Amino acid sequence: MMNKVLFGALSLAAAMSLNAAVYATVDGMNIEDKDVQLTLGAMPGVTLEQLPKDTQKKVIDETIARKLLIKEAKKSGIEKDSEYKNAIETLKDNVALDVWMRKIFNDIKVSEKDVKDFYDKNKDQFAEPAQAKAKHILVSAEKDAVDIINQLKSLKGDALVKKFEEIAKAKSIDPGSGANGGELGWFGQSQMVKPFADAAFALKKGEITTKPVQTQFGYHVIFKEDSKNAGTATLNEVKGHIEGNLKMEKFRDEMKKRGDDLRAKAKVEYK
Repeated sequence: MMNKVLFGALSLAAAMSLNAAVYATVDGMNIEDKDVQLTLGAMPGVTLEQLPKDTQKKVIDETIARKLLIKEAKKSGIEKDSEYKNAIETLKDNVALDVWMRKIFNDIKVSEKDVKDFYDKNKDQFAEPAQAKAKHILVSAEKDAVDIINQLKSLKGDALVKKFEEIAKAKSIDPGSGANGGELGWFGQSQMVKPFADAAFALKKGEITTKPVQTQFGYHVIFKEDSKNAGTATLNEVKGHIEGNLKMEKFRDEMKKRGDDLRAKAKVEYK
């Protein structure tokens, strides 16, 4: 429950900090960031600019509709309704608590020593398995994979990368990576199905598979971009993560202490 309250506070903080960009007007009313953010409430952390253009238009249109409905609701005299007034009072209480807790959270400090001590005592938490970075082309027929390998096997370096990406975009049936030239990014051996992982990790940097790799998805041609040995993430790599976790832990402890202290002084009567 405490997490939900805190997340509400942080969401409020984000909404309050938005610039007042105007995306449209309707009946003289501006459609601003704060209005759009309410429409995007189901996607926390997502901004309008991060969405595809056609989706942005849909979000703005939904926000316009919401603005018109709000106008109609107020026109009906709903603000004089007792249910509305009670809801406003409840909302005021929640906003007061959210803002107050946000200020407490923002005032909590985590020292460099706290972060380093946690890292030194918990290095096992930051162990990283060996990883590979690869592109692939997925096709449904083995013959197609063989044809692709024949087109690529004489190429090296940038020429190989360029041709591989070109074929991936044109022929790969993997919609997620095909449009990006077959790019899969970094992955551990356990993150891929075994035949694919075994083939990818066996390759050297800059090599492609010389035979199609069959999985339940079809036939793959794999290009190995890079690899990382197993190891431990450095303090700098995980510093922000540790700091955030320690700050949250201190916040929870602080709120529990305040709650316990207030409860001890309060007169509670169960009815």
